Amino acid sequence: MGAKEDTEHEKRNWHWRNSMRPVRFFRLDARATIIYFGLMPFWAHPWAWLFMITNTVLFMFLESRGLTFPAAIRRGRAWLFGEKRDAWLTMRKRKLIDYV
Repeated sequence: MGAKEDTEHEKRNWHWRNSMRPVRFFRLDARATIIYFGLMPFWAHPWAWLFMITNTVLFMFLESRGLTFPAAIRRGRAWLFGEKRDAWLTMRKRKLIDYV
């Protein structure tokens, strides 16, 4: 829509256009900063800072390649466990029972 086509009614509803956009923290998806809250009790440890900075750089790199945070998590899971996943776990499959 161009600026000439926007009516007053449409201008009042502009906020709905942005309602499903992901929340950003600087240039990073806010969901990628959850690790900061998990490591908050360990602020004084250098390994915690290293892990948080590595996490931030990793997700910024993946987003620069066009991979969003949820897509990166799914891709990592597929890489770790494999592309093919069974519909049911073996222990949750129903067993045949004869009630005769």
